[in-house]
Amino acid sequence: MQAVECQIPLIGFAAFSGTGKTTLLEKLLPLLVKRNLRVGMVKASHHDIEPDKPGKDSYRLRHAGALQLVLSTPHRSICYTERNPEISRKLSDQLRLLDLERLDLVVVEGFRDEPFPKIELHRPVRNKPLLYPNDANVIAIARDDQGYQPERPMPVLDLNQPEQIADFIFTTILKETSHD
Repeated sequence: MQAVECQIPLIGFAAFSGTGKTTLLEKLLPLLVKRNLRVGMVKASHHDIEPDKPGKDSYRLRHAGALQLVLSTPHRSICYTERNPEISRKLSDQLRLLDLERLDLVVVEGFRDEPFPKIELHRPVRNKPLLYPNDANVIAIARDDQGYQPERPMPVLDLNQPEQIADFIFTTILKETSHD
């Protein structure tokens, strides 16, 4: 499978459901923003959601046939893109929806089977297999136990220390870019 291409630095967080990806990202994103990074996010969900309200103009226009609709408000813009659920989603398609010129880094939650740089999150207590032995794109592992030695050389980060993970992203993923 061809590597996912992105014109700016890209880092993913891969783990089984229930490992705490979103909880970690809620703590990590402010640390990255504090370092003057403009961070974009792509989050995969296995659930279908309807973020619009029936009866609202945007809802009516989407259901009338608009494949894409940008809802522009004084505080934010929302881009709705309708897709055929029978065609698998690709991370590269989701990245094209972002305005990459306004970002320094894209963080991805999910899309763990796609080829792009990822930090694996692992909690041994959850009894799930490790992903990195079968995924050469895992460049670090963040765990909540001490002393783990991976089968191949890679940094082992403390899952409960988001500052450490922010440092890793800043020094490894963003090493070519200065934002201080």
